[in-house]
Amino acid sequence: MMSGNLLLNIAGPADVFNYADKLLRLSGSSRGYDVTIVSPTRKSKTICTSGIEIACKHSAMDIKGPIDTVLVAGNDLSKLEDPEYAAFFSWLSTLEKQNTRRIGSVCGGAFALAKAGLLNGRRATTHWDLCPRLKNGYPLVKVDANAFYTQDGPIYTSGGVTSGVDLALALVEQDHGKEVAVEVARKLVVFLSRPGFQVQFGHLLPVFETASIAEKLRPWLSEHMHEQLDVVRLATHLSMSPRNFTRVFHKQTGVPPAKYIEKLRIESARKYLEDTDFSLEHIAERCGLGGLVSMRRTFLRHLMTTPSEYRRAFQKIE
Repeated sequence: MMSGNLLLNIAGPADVFNYADKLLRLSGSSRGYDVTIVSPTRKSKTICTSGIEIACKHSAMDIKGPIDTVLVAGNDLSKLEDPEYAAFFSWLSTLEKQNTRRIGSVCGGAFALAKAGLLNGRRATTHWDLCPRLKNGYPLVKVDANAFYTQDGPIYTSGGVTSGVDLALALVEQDHGKEVAVEVARKLVVFLSRPGFQVQFGHLLPVFETASIAEKLRPWLSEHMHEQLDVVRLATHLSMSPRNFTRVFHKQTGVPPAKYIEKLRIESARKYLEDTDFSLEHIAERCGLGGLVSMRRTFLRHLMTTPSEYRRAFQKIE
């Protein structure tokens, strides 16, 4: 457990394993879980972002004997270069050679695994907002910004906050079968696997420089979402030739204009689904996504869910 954690990054997975252990013992099984929360340094306490203090009886380096599973939780990325954490990263780097069965991370803990070299050449994820930083800082890591959690060999990573619960449930199912995992999920009142929601719902569109033509176009585009928006029209609006517009746009944004427009339409539709009671047909028309069938297909391709499911999960309650 590194510093700067949300309490849920630690308590969520820990409660999954503790509930599973209780259920297994009640059923007479001797194969449960013994959960130990340890510090990455010699300090015995750490403070979560909520102000709650957690006491650790041991540091990671003090653990003796075989270790089955290690999960690293942590969001304070400044500690990656802190000399106080050097011994911890060195310890992490030896776990795979010591035949630790599973090594994983919750949220920003993926940076600790990357720092230790455990993610090189492997698929991994972290909180969607941190994925660009993980990709840029550790180019050998195959970053998947959409996944709730990933497995690549013995290495597991999970996305933001509650994704740690998803990962822990998956590990319980791996160890003891779906029936036990389902019962734990019921106890915690969570989904065993979130139906239709297999991606983290960050923003599809990155933030560009204010001087970029994408940002110059955005206010105008928001007023014309319901209309046909091809390259000729966009270029004409900026008094550019279509060829030069396409070249400059792709150079500044890294995506073709058509792909950017489609993602902008999806972002607009998501906003309407969250904030209004407009019918799905009206939203599809208003955002230029064609009809209901076309909007559904587009949502499934980009978000792996349908507009109806998205609204049920994210519509704000008045």
